[in-house]
Amino acid sequence: DAVAGCALLVSGKLSAFTGFTHLQNEIPDPKKLNYCGYTCPKDCQFLEASVKNDPELKKKAYEIWHIKERYNVDFDAEKTFCFGCKNSDKPAGVVMQNCTVRSCAIDKKFDSCIECKELKDCGKDLWTRFPDFKNAVIKMQATYFENRG
Repeated sequence: DAVAGCALLVSGKLSAFTGFTHLQNEIPDPKKLNYCGYTCPKDCQFLEASVKNDPELKKKAYEIWHIKERYNVDFDAEKTFCFGCKNSDKPAGVVMQNCTVRSCAIDKKFDSCIECKELKDCGKDLWTRFPDFKNAVIKMQATYFENRG
């Protein structure tokens, strides 16, 4: 799932969030976050494969992100890509299309889930698979609400 997609799908651990932990010490800006609260790393392999349109890199990303297992989608270099969940200039790849957190935030017209007062009780797949990540986003949400003007 989206975003949390990058680091979480690879490792399944919150500690992989190199582009996330720094946000714990600042007031979060929903516009700068992905819908789930994650910030994709600048060196994301899936993004690199997509930008370069490199079939070998795409195949590697497809395998690392377990797309077959998660979404039952066979590898197709033309359909395997990710330009980030908020890149409206590019099409959404299979991970973005299947991210229930992303679609919910879009439906609710939120820039990020940290704006949603139902986050704590949300049972979307991303949150049930990665409860430590959900707890970190809930903490980030508390900081966001405490500092909103």
